[in-house]
Amino acid sequence: MEIFQFDHVHLRSPDPDATARFFETMFDAEATRGVYPPGTLYPGQMRITMKVGGQKILIAPTHPHDPMTAAPPFPYYGLEHIGFTVEDLDATIAALRTKGADVAIGPLTRDAGTYLAFIRGPEGIMVELVQQRRHPR
Repeated sequence: MEIFQFDHVHLRSPDPDATARFFETMFDAEATRGVYPPGTLYPGQMRITMKVGGQKILIAPTHPHDPMTAAPPFPYYGLEHIGFTVEDLDATIAALRTKGADVAIGPLTRDAGTYLAFIRGPEGIMVELVQQRRHPR
């Protein structure tokens, strides 16, 4: 049987550079900017590869041949959000607010062990921040 390993999440944006700046500013992403070469689907357009939380996130531009639609309102079916764990959610939210973050939901307690919040990004991208709380014994 094939063994599947995570490779990336792929985002699409009318302004890939602005979307990358959001992730760089809010989540300390390391972004590499380049240009799609001739002979590819997006020749001459910006392409971005980011590392965030040890994972690869790709940002592609507007599709050259198919019409694009706006992101659906949250919540929705399909790939709904990206999640990151944090050690101290309240301190993280406070720091993100100083950077201009749009805290869309929370912080709130989902269950005894999970404290979370959602940050709204460009094009309706939602990023969940999760702090795992230990149960007293």
